[in-house]
Amino acid sequence: MTAPVTAASMALDGGLLTADDAAPEGAFVSSRGFWGHVGHRLVRDPVAMGAGAVILLVVIVAILAPWITPMDPYKGSMLRRLKHVGDATYWLGSDELGRDMISRLMLGARLSLFIGVTPVLIAFVIGSGIGVLAGYVGGWTNTILMRTIDVFFAFPSVLLAIALSGALGAGIFNSIVSLTFVFVPQIARVAESVTTGIRRRDYIDAAKLSGASALTIMRVQVLGNVVGPIFVYSTSLISVSMILASGLSFLGLGVRPPEPEWGLMLNTLRTAIYVNPVVAALPGVCIFVVSIAFNLFSDGLRAAMEIRQ
Repeated sequence: MTAPVTAASMALDGGLLTADDAAPEGAFVSSRGFWGHVGHRLVRDPVAMGAGAVILLVVIVAILAPWITPMDPYKGSMLRRLKHVGDATYWLGSDELGRDMISRLMLGARLSLFIGVTPVLIAFVIGSGIGVLAGYVGGWTNTILMRTIDVFFAFPSVLLAIALSGALGAGIFNSIVSLTFVFVPQIARVAESVTTGIRRRDYIDAAKLSGASALTIMRVQVLGNVVGPIFVYSTSLISVSMILASGLSFLGLGVRPPEPEWGLMLNTLRTAIYVNPVVAALPGVCIFVVSIAFNLFSDGLRAAMEIRQ
């Protein structure tokens, strides 16, 4: 049974409710918990919701692309190359080989999202494990792991990704491996910092006194409290990952032709920039819009997780 909301009941869930979340006097609400309140604040953020809608639309298009593309994205015609935007047949023009741009952009969203999101997800799992272990155990374990991580920080992300991709060779798998190596140190550093900040909390000491093993404490008490901040930080890396993945493809170190991928499409269309600049810029516009959408959504999620007492 729920109780009427009063001024005093705004302290529900340890102060998670704020004045912005308050319901009218006499209204009835139920306890939503931390993530319930995060979702409630996120829904009320129009910028984050707009960015989320863009991301959702791109994901849906990427999933359904093989069935909804108006033309064959691989079939070209030298007689119809570099058609302008607004053509009766090619709505967004055609590329340097006469292939339909809208079809290639729709199908290219699959590879661009896959190569952009997958390294961050893998790095999230690996980096979180390394960071939580180093932050909780401390001592020589922390020193060895974090000093090893610091070695990767000596190289700029772009140069490290290019160097690893150049050593491994071009290809989707090698691009994912290279980008994963780039993001693991960044996520591990954040995870270690957050874990170090909570390992002296009272509930950690209580778990130790109850006889819980170190693995159990890290899995239940520690990971449950640090996964939120780490996840928010990781979402902000997706836009960086997409830009780096597109850059690798642009340099010939990522996806290989004739597969449609936004970075590779920018590379192949660069010679047409003086003939049809609008069509040549379309892949770059897609990269820009999706990257900004991920950044704005990440900012909204971070703001929603800030607990105001």
